[in-house]
Amino acid sequence: MSDADVADADLWLQKLNPAPGIEVPTPASRPVTVADATERLGTGPVEWACQVGYAMTTRIIAEIPEFGGGTEQFESLRMGPESSVIRALIWLSSRAGNLPAITEEALRGDVEFVRRGISLDRVLRGVRLGHAQMAKAFLDSCRELVPEPDQAVQMQLISESLFRYIDDFSGEMASTYMAERERWTISAAAAKAEIVRQILDGSRSDRTEAGRELGYDLSRQHVALTLWFDPVRNSADTPELESAALEALASMGATNSLVMPVGGGKVWAWGSRTSFPPQPTCADYRPAKADIRMAAGTPAADLAGFRRSHREAQAAEQAARLSQPASEWDTHYADVAIASLLSADMALARDLVIRELGPLAENTANAGDLRTTLLCYLQEESSPHAAAQRLFVSRNTVAYRVKRASELLGFDVAERRFELQTALVLAAKFGLRVMSPDTD
Repeated sequence: MSDADVADADLWLQKLNPAPGIEVPTPASRPVTVADATERLGTGPVEWACQVGYAMTTRIIAEIPEFGGGTEQFESLRMGPESSVIRALIWLSSRAGNLPAITEEALRGDVEFVRRGISLDRVLRGVRLGHAQMAKAFLDSCRELVPEPDQAVQMQLISESLFRYIDDFSGEMASTYMAERERWTISAAAAKAEIVRQILDGSRSDRTEAGRELGYDLSRQHVALTLWFDPVRNSADTPELESAALEALASMGATNSLVMPVGGGKVWAWGSRTSFPPQPTCADYRPAKADIRMAAGTPAADLAGFRRSHREAQAAEQAARLSQPASEWDTHYADVAIASLLSADMALARDLVIRELGPLAENTANAGDLRTTLLCYLQEESSPHAAAQRLFVSRNTVAYRVKRASELLGFDVAERRFELQTALVLAAKFGLRVMSPDTD
């Protein structure tokens, strides 16, 4: 292609803008990557790239679920596709210079893929899927922005440039992955992570030998934790979470601990002792950073307890992430077990809440007061006096609100007590997620 063709590409590339009606995601790429591309091409093309990168990430996870697993995994993966679209924009323009195809963000992804056990063929398949969607986005925009007589030349430029781009990108991605895998597989962290995964999936049952290799006593009672950042930190390292996990376990009385990073911005941890209280808490401990969140399972013994408490911590984490308003820094499974089980299928939970609460499911202060009072009343065995004491209101206020709630529901609250209390628990824990029919 001639310099004139590349100059023409500059003109239409700088006209790129995000699709109307679709939210422009906050960039997942490093600020220096975004700033450099904005200086070269302008804000519109970079915002367009962020949208395309988000769509690429969504498709890759849909096609290859191993890349998914939660918000952290999505955001960590998104850095690669998004930064790649930004870099491809520059490659198609006359401003590329000696910029390499691979981005630092994509290389960081390689490190996480290795540690999560995602195979190289899966990684390269994800690259191919992303490239196909990226190429389509460029070609569609070319048809929209380039005059028809010039489209053939510009489309050929796109095809040739992106072919060279993805060839360089894939080669560097593969070589970096292989080097990281070799380093990781010989590390003690990898060995410990593999032992933990074998215990969790039930394929490892030699408690004494596994405990010796982990440096952690598996014969005692365990409390499992999961820790993460909220809001999510892009490309977050885990030392802060590891430190918080150790301090939280110590505050619970654990005398032995095991901490395992599981990707950017996520940590699993276990603490053990001869016997924990039935519901150990962190007492007055709070992490130094306000965006750290923790979920904890209940105490349980031996290998089965190691697994069970971990499952409970994961369930408590899910409940914490769904809660409205957001939970405090720590969520304990013992406190959310019922809500967690009831929310396993959020669509069915939402149907139950809307059906049972009817007008009480409205997002108004009055409906909220009625729900809070009615739930407290039912929890206190239909005692207006006990409910009034808990809510710090008068007995007459409780009686009036219960009566008003019955009128709005169209039946006596004692008639469908179990279903009604279940719906109220869900509404109290998850708010609009289960009260609005339009919530995803």
